[in-house]
Amino acid sequence: MSGASAGADILVVCGPTAAGKSSLALDLAQRMPSMIISADSRQVYRQFDVGTAKPSAEERALVPHEGIDVADPGVRYSAAAWATAADRWIEDAIANGRRPIVVGGTGLYLRALFEGLFEEPHIDAERRKRLEGELAPMSTEALRVWVQELDPPRAHLGRTQLLRSVEIALLTGRRLSDLHRERPRKPRWRPRYLVVDPGPLLGDRIARRIDDMLDTGWTEEVQRLMQTIPADAPAWNSTGYGAVRRLVRGELSRAAFHEQVLIDTRQYAKRQRTWFRHQLPDDVTTRVDPTARDTVEIVARWSIK
Repeated sequence: MSGASAGADILVVCGPTAAGKSSLALDLAQRMPSMIISADSRQVYRQFDVGTAKPSAEERALVPHEGIDVADPGVRYSAAAWATAADRWIEDAIANGRRPIVVGGTGLYLRALFEGLFEEPHIDAERRKRLEGELAPMSTEALRVWVQELDPPRAHLGRTQLLRSVEIALLTGRRLSDLHRERPRKPRWRPRYLVVDPGPLLGDRIARRIDDMLDTGWTEEVQRLMQTIPADAPAWNSTGYGAVRRLVRGELSRAAFHEQVLIDTRQYAKRQRTWFRHQLPDDVTTRVDPTARDTVEIVARWSIK
């Protein structure tokens, strides 16, 4: 299928981290004129490459990619900003006769694009900055305890979303979950989801990826970034980067580092799995194990419905 019209179904390849989404989507994209749009809240940041598993230069040369390297590390890039940009990328793909394929594991980005978010109330910039400074030193679990009190439906989310939940609740007096429901923006596109998940094999894939990242320069990348990127820059919240900084500073051994990142990444993947299990409508969702023998056939049928 060569192109899509405005309002047409948009292919979405999603699932937990390290599941094999990117390779599957790249293979699919090379079978038709396509554009891959990354829906990954970590890959939006420039310079944070190895630890976010960005597509290589060779892969990007095979198929045009968008959604990668769109924000400076010190900028807090929101789901609403991504969805606005994704609207434009989808339009550009369609205008150029390409099929847009959205690929990633950030559920909030997908929700923002396909369900709409909300019209945000005004927040004083100075108050927001002061609050950010106060929240930055808090652990993710401490933030989760706060959100359990302030906005319970969002307490299972990742650090960036937890920070956002606390900020909205304290600075506006409203729950972000309520605002999403009461003040939605209307979506423009209809998704067709392919959830990629290798099941019990995911843990081993995560462990191998951590080793691969270290072997391909993750430590060196962080050493370089620590010279120029402020310690409180939002990009550092990407899973694993805090542990690499501790490794670089000599506060963790490689074994301890590996165990910490493995735990953190498995917890992240568990939250993603929960989201993709409960938040996607069954009638537009196909699930596939990328290691199964019939994967190619399932993906082919899904992509041409």
